[in-house]
Amino acid sequence: MIDLHTHSLFSDGVLVPSELVRRAVMKGYKVIAITDHADASNLDFTIPRVTAACRELSKRWKITALPGIELTHIPPETFGDLTRKARSLGAAVVVAHGETLVEPVHPGTNRAAIEAKVDILAHPGLLTRDEAKLAAKNGVYLEITTRKGHSLSNGYVAALAAKVGAKLVIDTDSHEPGDLVTRDFALTVLLGAGLDRKAAEQVFRNSRTLAAEAAKRFR
Repeated sequence: MIDLHTHSLFSDGVLVPSELVRRAVMKGYKVIAITDHADASNLDFTIPRVTAACRELSKRWKITALPGIELTHIPPETFGDLTRKARSLGAAVVVAHGETLVEPVHPGTNRAAIEAKVDILAHPGLLTRDEAKLAAKNGVYLEITTRKGHSLSNGYVAALAAKVGAKLVIDTDSHEPGDLVTRDFALTVLLGAGLDRKAAEQVFRNSRTLAAEAAKRFR
């Protein structure tokens, strides 16, 4: 399993990075990114601390732990600046908190995040066809999520991505131990979103590709 969207207690998760990564190891994970929620107030606090933990844990255990960030409920017009700042601080994976159906995310967030060329647009809700086409053009991955609530639009996102050639990844958006999943369960979620097995396997390959790119940035 490769999971590029999780949270520790540096935002609203319940585990320190070490325990989060250790539990991922026991679930059979190969790669995990810790992408705590952030805005302009805490980027420079969170990223260096998560980075230090990921370096140590990747050396000690058979897993690649990557430092990341999830830009969350920020004014859409700030995505460009904050994405660049996050990368300059060492974020190997930049996730955008998309326009999920279950939270009051500011309209225009999906497009602004895609224009800023974040790595992953998380739980993008009812993104438009034009937004999905732009994601495909800009190399932004659209997320299929195992997280309850956010997963309500999985089928819509999967179908739209297939129509325009946008790439998908699957993540857990984990906040606590029970949110981590096995690869088999992730496959079930992908099939439930309407993908066939061939398309589901491509999603896993997409996650591997993005993880490899992120790992190069982390060196």
